Amino acid sequence: MVIKDKVQKAINKQINVELYSSHLYLSMAAYFESISLRGFAHWMKAQSDEERGHAMRLYEYIVERNGIVGLTAIDGPKTEWKSPIAAFSETYAHEVKVTSMINDILSLAREEGDYATEEMLDWFVHEQMDEEANPKLIIDKLKIIKDSGDGLLRLDSELGERK
Repeated sequence: MVIKDKVQKAINKQINVELYSSHLYLSMAAYFESISLRGFAHWMKAQSDEERGHAMRLYEYIVERNGIVGLTAIDGPKTEWKSPIAAFSETYAHEVKVTSMINDILSLAREEGDYATEEMLDWFVHEQMDEEANPKLIIDKLKIIKDSGDGLLRLDSELGERK
C-alpha cells in the first residue's frame, strides 16, 4: 500500500527533525568534551546515535510503504552553552517539541485513515516518554548538585556508563 502524500510529507519532515536532533546532541557532546565532562559527552554521543536511529526507522517505513524519502539541508546547531544544566534544559525543551510533532503526525494519520502509520508511530509515542524523562531527571540531579564539583564529577561518571 502506497503511503498518502500528506502523511509522507509529515514523516519526511520528522526524519529531518530527527537528523537535526542527532546533530544537536553531537554538538552538545563536543561542548561537554571541551569542558572535560567526558561522561556527559558519552551520554550525548549515545543520544545522537539514537536520534539517527529514529530517522532511519522513519526512512525505512517510507521505503516499505513505497513512498519517496525527502531529505533536506539540516541547519547547524549552536556549539556552546552556559552550563551543563543549560544544555540539558535545551535537550528537554527540544524533546517536548519532538513529542508534539510526533503527536501531530499521529493525528494526521488518524484523519487520513492511515492505520499502518498509526501503528508504526505507537513505538515513537512510547519512546518519547523516555526521551523527555531522561533529560528531566538529569536536570533535577544538576539542580540538587548546584555548585558541587564533587557532585558534578559523580554525575559525569554515572552518565559515562550509559550503554
